[in-house]
Amino acid sequence: MKLLAASALAIGLSLAAMTASQAMPVAPLDQSEHADIIQVYGGCGWGGHRGPYGGCRPLYNCPPGWHPGPAGRRCFRNW
Repeated sequence: MKLLAASALAIGLSLAAMTASQAMPVAPLDQSEHADIIQVYGGCGWGGHRGPYGGCRPLYNCPPGWHPGPAGRRCFRNW
């Protein structure tokens, strides 16, 4: 009988603690319309990205039919 009462008390306390805790409060629906993130386009076009000094660079290392050499500094033709 003591085991049944102790387990019922433990279950009751755990259920009471679960309902009182919230991992993340629910945000109102009107806040999702105004995001703080502004999405912009890089301006380099398809297949390009910005380099360290702000200039456009291609996403690939060598053109088709070529492969990078040692340390990726030069391109050599595929034979």
